[in-house]
Amino acid sequence: MTRRFDAGELPYGVFSSPGGESTPRVGVAVADQILDLTTLSADPVFAAETLNPFMARGVDFWRATRDQIRDAVERGVGKYLPASSTTMRLPVDVADFVDFNSSLQHATNAGLIFRPGADPVRPNWRLMPVGYHGRSGTVVVSGTPITRPCGQISDDVSVVFGPTRQLDVEAEVGFVIGQGSRPGERVSTSDFAAHVFGVVLVLDWSARDMQSLESVPLGPFLGKSFGTTISEWVLPLDALEAARVVAPEQSPPPPEHLRVDGPAGYELRLEFELNGSVLSRPRFDAMYWTPSQQLAHLTSNGARLRVGDLFASGTVSDDAEFGSLLELSWNGSRPISLDDGSVRTFLQDDDEVVLSAAAVARDGSRRWLGEARGSVAPARQ
Repeated sequence: MTRRFDAGELPYGVFSSPGGESTPRVGVAVADQILDLTTLSADPVFAAETLNPFMARGVDFWRATRDQIRDAVERGVGKYLPASSTTMRLPVDVADFVDFNSSLQHATNAGLIFRPGADPVRPNWRLMPVGYHGRSGTVVVSGTPITRPCGQISDDVSVVFGPTRQLDVEAEVGFVIGQGSRPGERVSTSDFAAHVFGVVLVLDWSARDMQSLESVPLGPFLGKSFGTTISEWVLPLDALEAARVVAPEQSPPPPEHLRVDGPAGYELRLEFELNGSVLSRPRFDAMYWTPSQQLAHLTSNGARLRVGDLFASGTVSDDAEFGSLLELSWNGSRPISLDDGSVRTFLQDDDEVVLSAAAVARDGSRRWLGEARGSVAPARQ
């Protein structure tokens, strides 16, 4: 899925350019160029090295800035640089990172793989959006190589320490917090847009053999904490308003604090590639738990939000298309054939994964979300 951003999208990023203008600053993508926002405004938030100071200004400032940028693009005001001449930086100083598991199909598939003969989806999964707390310090920008992690794995005879043999990656969608909350305060599903600044694409790298050994009784830890890739551009949440859809029916009905009114899902079409071969095209609108429910659950115990917090959807899988190699290869039992004639079960060194996506509006038009790209570097022994 290859596209360029147009004037209906206007995502934010942080870039630097060659020569004397190498200081990172905030820009907006327009086609194959970047509009340098420091040439539109002297406000110091646009000269910052992350989007955090800008996001901290709140939703009214976000929308006023977006209107100003639209006007500038229409009139050709401001300085534009070729995107090819710039270096993109991690757009957000990530405060906390939480990853959910919100696809019923993915939860079912994982249960069938790891607990054959049992109910694949445990009862608590339908009561709340389950998730885990990740490591914000290992969130990297698209294009950054991911080093194959080492850890404790089982070889069916003993537990050994070494490079993961089952390196996986999951196709996900992430949401960036632009407005925090007070300790003890619960954020309702209806307050979602007041706190969420924008959307990124997420590659959640996973060492499945490390994860399976450590996940009883506490859940993911080192098998997930070594790297998470996000796209270089953050698409404002307002740009997805026309792509909102009614989420799948939930049974049993969620508790009062997780109930939503009206369309709470998003019609997004993802494309998941490995070495240039399309593996799948899963649909985000099929996700069982919505982003607003994830945020409400995250804060339901009074946990505080901070500017720059990131939470991810979990693997995006639907009933026909899967968003992880774990599912696509059925835990390595069904090798995947690539266009170059090679086969994969899990990732090999030097493999490159690309996740891209578009939002489908009610009128059929599409909004580009960009891409998240990552390659596998050999383990450091």
